[in-house]
Amino acid sequence: MSCAPRSSERPYTPGDGPPRPAPAAAAPADAGLIDAPIDGQTRSRIARAAGAGVAACAASLGAARVTFDPVPDRVDSATCGLSQAGVLAVDLGTVARLAPAAPTMTCETALAFSVWRRQSVEPAAREIFGQDVVQIDHFGTYACRSVSNRPGARPSAHSLAAAIDFGGVRLRDGRRITVAADWRGDTDEARFLRRIRDDACRIFGTVLSPDYDAPHQDHLHLEPGARPFCR
Repeated sequence: MSCAPRSSERPYTPGDGPPRPAPAAAAPADAGLIDAPIDGQTRSRIARAAGAGVAACAASLGAARVTFDPVPDRVDSATCGLSQAGVLAVDLGTVARLAPAAPTMTCETALAFSVWRRQSVEPAAREIFGQDVVQIDHFGTYACRSVSNRPGARPSAHSLAAAIDFGGVRLRDGRRITVAADWRGDTDEARFLRRIRDDACRIFGTVLSPDYDAPHQDHLHLEPGARPFCR
């Protein structure tokens, strides 16, 4: 009887090991995440998309026409550095632009912010003011500092580019609405700001506003992940 190997087999040679498993397929992009209305699963969907890795996370942004360019990981100090981060550039699905443009942030922050921009900030402005937001002003994302710049305090989420500080918006007619000037009172501007703060609490993990403490009197601190805390 012949001992020749069947055509589907290859002869054994010394040193051969067990067959190597095929590489795992990359996690699919969540193409509908940014255009889906906010619901009870929004925060967990953002976390899952970000947890799949920066390439899959960036693909979820790209599927919604949001430009996100990953940057290399780096360590700037014992408590400060970048991981799974990139530059959030133009969102071709909206007219609202960031100022300053192209901030660096974690991909999870970019996902959460993009959901908030499309599903909260822009619809609220159209409903309350009857016009588009053309600019979103922020006070930065990445900064090697402690919480509220307090000496001896724990490192801020900004030290990992894992937060963005929202300052206000500019409407198509040129009107500016800012947290510093318009948070309090019973005006349309205050109603708009409080509505988008409340929506942010369903998207981000930590949301801090002027209702929280003095250092947040002029902005909303928006930080994804972590245990939900909204004030």
